[in-house]
Amino acid sequence: MSVTVVGSLNEDVLVTVGRLPGRGETVIGRAAALAPGGKGANQAAAAGLLGAGVHMVGRVGADPAGQRQRDALVSAGVAVDHVHAVPGVPTGSATIPVEDGTGENLIVVVPGANAELGVADVEIDVVRTAAVVLLQLEVPMETVHAAARVATGTVVLTPAPPRPLPDELWARVDVLVPNEHELVQLAGVDPGERSPAELAALARSVASSAVVVTLGPRGALVVPEEGRALVQVPPPVEPVDTTGAGDCFCGALASALAAGEPLADAVRYAVTAAALSTTGAGARGALPDDAAVRDLLPLLPAPVPVG
Repeated sequence: MSVTVVGSLNEDVLVTVGRLPGRGETVIGRAAALAPGGKGANQAAAAGLLGAGVHMVGRVGADPAGQRQRDALVSAGVAVDHVHAVPGVPTGSATIPVEDGTGENLIVVVPGANAELGVADVEIDVVRTAAVVLLQLEVPMETVHAAARVATGTVVLTPAPPRPLPDELWARVDVLVPNEHELVQLAGVDPGERSPAELAALARSVASSAVVVTLGPRGALVVPEEGRALVQVPPPVEPVDTTGAGDCFCGALASALAAGEPLADAVRYAVTAAALSTTGAGARGALPDDAAVRDLLPLLPAPVPVG
């Protein structure tokens, strides 16, 4: 098994609030804390805790925050030989207010050194030979495209933050993993509540690859290239903080796919891992190991066919 994650590393500033602010509104936070983050690094940490052979490719600043991000990944079992420091540029950061009770959040990201990750950084063996290459869009698009082009294994893409994708990148993606909002933006349709059948139709309208749509507390929608779509409901947990749950899902999905699991089984594993990840504070405060996921898998409801 080998998973290579190409993407962002950020230092998160987590702020606990009684409720999330509206536009132009000020609310008083109860507490603030620093934590490792970035979609790419979060996904790598999740995969690293679930199995061996995970590599991170990214950029940080030549600052204490950058060293903290590298150390946090090493502690999760992730190889960081290809996480390089950029002098004179700060490590990426994110400010994340988290609502008490619901765990819902807002996220504002400043890319910093992530914007310096270049094509030459990904034209390397750990990208070329990985069983699964996991990508997001918090680094330059040309770098994402280059990583997908170099990869010989399964390419999994989280289209976040959502933006138009070049045709050449679409052609290299094997599994697209948007949430509902990202799928709607990719499809260019108006936001609003949609049934699983409607979401499956949208997924097939935007991608010829397999698509897995994350649905938050409702689980995930699996839309294979051929055959019926399925909704996989998560196991029951008491959420504390949903920050990073989608990233945990992607890391777990990549880990299961790299281990040879079929897509539907990999999604069952990923839904379980993501649910467990919401039971602690921060993007990585409750990332599970493989044993914890497998202990909970028997309690997972059977998938429900769509349509």
